[in-house]
Amino acid sequence: MKKYAFLFLTGGTIYPLLEITCRGKTDISMAAAGGICLCLIDRVCNHNMKSAPLSIKCFAGSSIITAVEFATGLLVNVALKLNVWDYSAMPMNIMGQICLPFSILWFLATLPAMGICGLCEKSRFFVK
Repeated sequence: MKKYAFLFLTGGTIYPLLEITCRGKTDISMAAAGGICLCLIDRVCNHNMKSAPLSIKCFAGSSIITAVEFATGLLVNVALKLNVWDYSAMPMNIMGQICLPFSILWFLATLPAMGICGLCEKSRFFVK
């Protein structure tokens, strides 16, 4: 199996499951966003920034997740008016699509995300 297909499916499963656990609901768009995020975190944090300090990698991961969330929000919440989420009541939000508290959470979530990506890198299961 190709590594990025596996990472996309893994991120596309974990992100919606986290949402269901925390909010009690999710949307298919969160599966796509989760898959994209995990693939980008692998490429940027585990490869392009391989020798960077962990805090910088976590900042990069948080930025990736926040950017993907913003783009997804603009599409599904603003353009398509599906109202999947609304952070308008959260502090330091932008258009109700992203906010500082969740960006801080994404900083921490980057750690296990990089770990999942690292396990895939070490596995002989994946075709390079």
